[in-house]
Amino acid sequence: MAYFKKKQAALLLGGLFVGLVMANPVEDMDDNARSEISDRIKPVGSLCVTGEECAAGGGATVASGPRSGEKIYSTYCTICHATGLLNAPKKGDKQTWDQRLAATGSFAALLHNALNGIRAMPPKGTCADCSSDEISDSIEYMSGLSP
Repeated sequence: MAYFKKKQAALLLGGLFVGLVMANPVEDMDDNARSEISDRIKPVGSLCVTGEECAAGGGATVASGPRSGEKIYSTYCTICHATGLLNAPKKGDKQTWDQRLAATGSFAALLHNALNGIRAMPPKGTCADCSSDEISDSIEYMSGLSP
């Protein structure tokens, strides 16, 4: 039964693809239609790294270089680590952080868990673009522990 559903879906998708290929080709469009399409798909903005020439134009910028542990904590970690949500160790709770350190055996193991996820915490918490160093700095900031 599942085989037939997959085959029907493949035939449907193939038919849609053929229909799109055979549809009104771009060469048959007038300049006005091409212009309308270009307007619809053009970029709506740009992103520049601080210090780049394009950043002087007033566009959106993103800071270059690593963010501090405090910045990572306040941006990504507070939801769980300020409240203890889902048993997350709270910022500044030395006893709980010391217990986590003892249970894992080292700061490197704590960092490994933060980078790869543990229990309810997804990999890197909610900071998918954080570097290992930024995650390490945020753990230091929250826990008072050092690598």
